[in-house]
Amino acid sequence: MTRSERAAHIDQRLAELYPETPIPLDHSDPFTLLVAVLLSAQCTDVRVNQVTPALFELADTPHAMAELPVEVIQGIIRPCGLSPRKAAAISQLSKILLADHGGEVPPDFEALEKLPGVGHKTASVVMAQAFGVPAFPVDTHIHRLAQRWKLTDGKSVEQTERDLKKLFPRDHWNALHLRIIFYGREHCTARGCNGTTCPLCQELFPLRKRPVITRKS
Repeated sequence: MTRSERAAHIDQRLAELYPETPIPLDHSDPFTLLVAVLLSAQCTDVRVNQVTPALFELADTPHAMAELPVEVIQGIIRPCGLSPRKAAAISQLSKILLADHGGEVPPDFEALEKLPGVGHKTASVVMAQAFGVPAFPVDTHIHRLAQRWKLTDGKSVEQTERDLKKLFPRDHWNALHLRIIFYGREHCTARGCNGTTCPLCQELFPLRKRPVITRKS
């Protein structure tokens, strides 16, 4: 298969495997999604979903969050790791949303990426899942699978995102990035598959014998 043919096959197979694409992080609106995505850095979605109910019970709006002492936020989110930095970012971005955006999460990449603790990946998730704007957030699963499937050379997360955007239809991006994550967690895991084991790797590369060494994000 050519790279384009592999992309088309992957798109079709993942749509068959995962016709529904629920967002893994529990949230109720763009603000709670933004906070949950920020907390998910170097933390599992399962752990984030265990922590956020207590946080959102106290504060699920920028106004309420801005009034919470940073120490209280940090105490609740400690199980997510990096709690001092994340707590400070959540508090600061809540105040910025109030001061500069009328208490609303802006549907704008540039504005989101200016918020404390919000990088391009976090902004992309919020734009895609809260506002329906086509984006292709690349996490560790996507970065790994894109290399195993020879959709990118994996030199950087940024390059992987650019390559995937060129290969797949724009209106598929938002669902497809979640489907790749689901597949990476369920089948093509970091240790459970080396590029030769899972169903899709076998379909795409039936003659591949050697393990694929992937670059880390």
